[in-house]
Amino acid sequence: MSIINKTAVISFAALTIVVCLNIHTAPENHPAETFSFAVWGDMPYEKNADGPKIQALIDDINASNVEFSVFDGDIKDGSSTCNDGQYTTAADRFNQFKKPMVYVPGDNEWSDCHRINNGGYNNLERLNHLRQVMFNSPDSFGQKTMTLEHQGKLGGEYAENVRWTHSNVVFVGLNIPGSNNNKVNAVDCLSAKSARTQADCDADNIEYQARDEANIKFVKESFQTAKSINARGLVITIQADPSFDLPETESVNERTLLGFDGYTHFVNVLAEETGHFVGEVVLVHGDVHFFKVDKPLLDQAHLIKNFTRVETFGSPNVHWIKVSVNTEGRNLFTFEPMMVQSN
Repeated sequence: MSIINKTAVISFAALTIVVCLNIHTAPENHPAETFSFAVWGDMPYEKNADGPKIQALIDDINASNVEFSVFDGDIKDGSSTCNDGQYTTAADRFNQFKKPMVYVPGDNEWSDCHRINNGGYNNLERLNHLRQVMFNSPDSFGQKTMTLEHQGKLGGEYAENVRWTHSNVVFVGLNIPGSNNNKVNAVDCLSAKSARTQADCDADNIEYQARDEANIKFVKESFQTAKSINARGLVITIQADPSFDLPETESVNERTLLGFDGYTHFVNVLAEETGHFVGEVVLVHGDVHFFKVDKPLLDQAHLIKNFTRVETFGSPNVHWIKVSVNTEGRNLFTFEPMMVQSN
C-alpha cells in the first residue's frame, strides 16, 4: 500500500451492488453469453496474521463458478522483506486455484522494496527479479491455465503487462503500482527509512517514464483491439489507487496533488479512450483495502457514464469480489462482494 496518507473513506458491502451502465444490444457477430470472474488482492499481510485465512479464500473461489481470477497486487505487506521466497511462495499460492489465476504486480513487491524494513533492496533489481520469476511463461497461474498476450519478452521488460479476451470482453493487466507509480519527487527521495540514494531515485524516474509510456501504448492498443472485435466491454486491472478523490472531499482534489502525479498521464488517457469507446470500461484496483464501486471520472458535471471503478478488499479483510458479465443485460457488469464466512 502507498505510504501517502489518503483521505479516509466510508465503504460498504451490500449483498449485491449493480452499477447502472449504458444500454447496448449485443453485436450480431457475438452470441449472448454470461460468465463471471473473481478479483482480489492486497493479501496476505504477515503483520495482520492473514496467513490462515488465505486457504479459506482460495477454497471459496475454487468452489464458485468463476471462469478465472485476477489478483491486483501486493503479495505481502509493506513492512516485510522483499526476499526471493516471497515470489515463489506467491506463485505456489496462485497455483492452488483450479481455474486460471492472473497476477498483476503491486508496490509492496517491488517499488517499496527500498525501505529499510523491506530489506533495503534496489527497486529495479526487485522488479527484474519479479519479471523473471512471475512472468517467465506465456500462461497464467492456476491448475488450469490460459495463454496471455504479453507486451514484452517473457521474463523481461513489460512482460507483466498482459491481455486476453473472454467472450465479448477484453481484459488487461498493467504494472501501475502504489507509491506514485515509482515516480520519485525530490522531497520523497532520501529518508532515514529508505536505503536508496539520489542515483537510485534518478534511475527510478527513468524507469517510471519508460514504463508509463509502455503502459499508455498498451492501453491504446487494447482499446483498439476491443473496437476491432466489437467488444461489449474492457476491464483494466492495476494495483494503485490513482487517487480518485470524488466525492469524499469537496475542497481538496487529491488527483491534483504532488505525490499522485505519477498517475496523471494514465488517468487522462483512460478517460479519453473511454470517451471514444461505445462499450463499458471497468478499472479494477486495490491499494486502499476498501470495497468500493463508483464512477469517479471526471466530476459530477462531466460524468463518464460507461466508466466504473472497482476497488477490491484487502488485508485484514480477506474476501473477494465476484464480477458477473451478461452480454444481453442492461448492465453488462454486476459486482458482488463475496464474504468468506470463516474469515
